[in-house]
Amino acid sequence: MAPLGLLSPGDRGEIIEIITNLRCGTSRGGIHRVEQMGLRMGKSIEILKNEGCGPIIVKVDNTRIAIGRGIAMKILVRCCK
Repeated sequence: MAPLGLLSPGDRGEIIEIITNLRCGTSRGGIHRVEQMGLRMGKSIEILKNEGCGPIIVKVDNTRIAIGRGIAMKILVRCCK
């Protein structure tokens, strides 16, 4: 299990948790927006772009989604090989 923000291009995984702790600076509204974009627990994802700074681009259900690095660090993924 690793935060989405630490995965490399080409890595695939399954979302297992989205941290919604207010102490971590994640509002429920921000998480709701991420879920509306298709990033939900149980979804399979593939990392398309992660250059270490700036947004991360992932593929979910044949759709490309750009995610800010802060929120990406709050999405926990089980890596699949």
